[in-house]
Amino acid sequence: MSDEAARRRYWTEQMDEAYDFMQVIMNYPVEECGEAVQSMQAAVADKNVNVAFSNTKIASHERVYFLREGLIDPFLAIALAMNERGWQLKVEDGFRSRAMQRDISLQPVVIDAVLKKTMWELNGAVPDPDFLLKRLSALTATAPKVGTHMSASAIDISIISFNDGTEIDRGGPYLEMSELTPMQSPFIAEQALHNRQEIRALMESYGFMAYPYEFWHFNAGDAYDEYLHQSDKPGRYGAVDIDTASGQIVPIENPQESLHDLENIQQQIDAALLRLKE
Repeated sequence: MSDEAARRRYWTEQMDEAYDFMQVIMNYPVEECGEAVQSMQAAVADKNVNVAFSNTKIASHERVYFLREGLIDPFLAIALAMNERGWQLKVEDGFRSRAMQRDISLQPVVIDAVLKKTMWELNGAVPDPDFLLKRLSALTATAPKVGTHMSASAIDISIISFNDGTEIDRGGPYLEMSELTPMQSPFIAEQALHNRQEIRALMESYGFMAYPYEFWHFNAGDAYDEYLHQSDKPGRYGAVDIDTASGQIVPIENPQESLHDLENIQQQIDAALLRLKE
C-alpha cells in the first residue's frame, strides 16, 4: 500500500470512528448539575498564572473563555504545572454558544479544509451534503448534545515554549484538518507524538480527558469524559446557554437537534468549490 493510500485509509477509518463516537455520545445520559460558569481569564489574573488566550474570532463571534466553576481549579493547576515545565498554556477556545458552534463549521477556513480533504478521500468526487455533514460532525460537532464546548466543560489548547516563544510541536497547528489530527496519528514525527503524549498525560492527571480524534481538545465532567472513562456514570455537565454577566446557566432544550440543515450544507459546498477554484 502506498503512503498516500495508507493516509487515506487511516483518515477514513478515524473519521468513521469519530462519527460513531458522536452517535454514542448523542444517547449518553447527562444529569445536568446546574453549576455556574466562571471566567478563565479572571481566574488566571487572580492567581497570577502565565496563560495566553487566543484573540482570534469564531467567524464574527468573540471567544468566550468560560468553564464550569468546578473545573477552574484543575485548569489553574494544569497551567501552573505547564509553567513549571517551561511551557505556557495557550487556550484557543472555551465555551461556545449555539451560534458559535454552528458558525465554526461554516467558516471558510474550516469548510474548505474539510471539503478538500473529503474530496481527497473520495478520489476527487464531490461529497453529497449528508456525507460532508458526517465529516463535519466528527470534527466540529453539529448538535449541542455532542459539542462539549457548549457544556462549558471543554478547552482547545496549544502550548508555547518559554525558551524561544515557539509553539511546542504536536505535528500540526490548532485546527489541523487531516490525517495528522487524531491524537495517535502514525503520520507525525516521533518527537511530535511524544509531545502529544506528554501533554495528554498532564491534562488527564488533572481530570481533563483527551478527545481521541483531535489532539488539541480536552474536556471534563461531561458525557465524553464519563464515556471515555467507561464509568457508567452520567455526565454532570450538559449543553447550556449562559449569562456571561452572572455566570448562571440554562440547559438547552432538545440538545440532540442538529445545528445544520442539508440545504445549507449544500450551499456551503457550492460556495467552497468556487473558492477552491480561485
